[in-house]
Amino acid sequence: MFRKNATGYCGLATVVLQSGVTMKVTRLVARVVSRFRGLKDDESGNVAVIFALALLPVVGLVGASVDYSHGNAVKASMQAAADATALNLLKSAASLNDTQLTQAATDSFNTQFQRPETQGLQISAQYSTEARSLTVTSAGSIKTDFMGVMGFSTLKIGARAVAVLKGEGTACVLSLNKTASGAAVAQGSTTVNLTGCSLYDNSTNASALTVGGSAKLTALSVGVVGGISGGAAITTTAGVMTGVLPVEDPYAKLAIPFYSGCDGHNFTAKTKVTINPGVYCGGMKLNAGADVTLNAGVYTIDKGDLTVNGGAKMTGTGVTIIFTSSTGANYPTASINGGAVISLTPPTIGPLTGVVMFGDRDMPVGTNFDFNGGASQYIGGAIYFPKGAVTFAGGAGTSASCTKLIADTIKFTGNSDFAIDCKAFGVKAFGPAGVRLAS
Repeated sequence: MFRKNATGYCGLATVVLQSGVTMKVTRLVARVVSRFRGLKDDESGNVAVIFALALLPVVGLVGASVDYSHGNAVKASMQAAADATALNLLKSAASLNDTQLTQAATDSFNTQFQRPETQGLQISAQYSTEARSLTVTSAGSIKTDFMGVMGFSTLKIGARAVAVLKGEGTACVLSLNKTASGAAVAQGSTTVNLTGCSLYDNSTNASALTVGGSAKLTALSVGVVGGISGGAAITTTAGVMTGVLPVEDPYAKLAIPFYSGCDGHNFTAKTKVTINPGVYCGGMKLNAGADVTLNAGVYTIDKGDLTVNGGAKMTGTGVTIIFTSSTGANYPTASINGGAVISLTPPTIGPLTGVVMFGDRDMPVGTNFDFNGGASQYIGGAIYFPKGAVTFAGGAGTSASCTKLIADTIKFTGNSDFAIDCKAFGVKAFGPAGVRLAS
């Protein structure tokens, strides 16, 4: 833009990149205007020449805007790669020396950053033990297409990201299988909402986490040891991370309490009844019309299955249901069907604090546990099946609820809601501490 002032005509065009690069073309415009003054009274000149000279600043400004747009796009890609690198490495940064950390940051950044036109790329990383933060910086340059005529043959581009550990682990879903494809799956028209909590997948498979069909997954963050299929359907507020370290099993040392004998055989309910803790041999079956209240305590299912059919109701406060086998065979499964009403919460004291369901570690890998009660299904606390193949659809969509699911493999088959407000139940926190980008 040109404007008239006391000294004549002057022009100013400034191009600013977020990286801090500022280019002023004031002098160029001033020189062109000066030449224009000298030519305007020269009748021997050619109008075309005068017009061409007058057009130079306009062309320069248009060219500068093109280079600016290119630089800004590279800057945005660089910032996204720096953010992802900081989030990916934060949890392991404290165990690395400076050389190892820089190399890890460089490798992670190069995986994320796909702009080959960037020259002289340099990555650095610094971990602060006191602040529990990781700072990743990147710098490089790109060649200009138009601004070389103004004396600017390159533009410097840079980005900086700071990731910080906050509080306790934020995970509420963890698949433990180390190699499976689809160790965690959301399929079909499923919508999975993890309110204020994260999903972690310990499989090294390239498709460890799979989101297929029209499924959608929303979480605080997602961390996968291997890779992700269908990542475009994942929405997070604190990042999607691949190549992370495996998350430790939070209940790896939890033991099944001693039990013996049978307090019930092939338990079946069709009406309203209240039952007491004990050993239920041969399983438990609740048919349509059943309304079963579980008094507080431990319910051990020794062989057989837990089946809750549509139209049945099961409620209990301070309850743990254990799935095991006294003979090492015929381990129990679980099947909660659509239309069943489930409301179970765990004990808040004792060795099973926070655990509402617990599957024996000695059962075969892939033992099925199907929780498909839908919106009328609320199982509070930790659902823990380290060898189980869990399918899940349901959960209370409220920020005041708590459900944490830990299993060998996990498949979401319908709409599901999880939340992490577990203080009242004493459920163990697990996964990395809350990883967030500093504002």
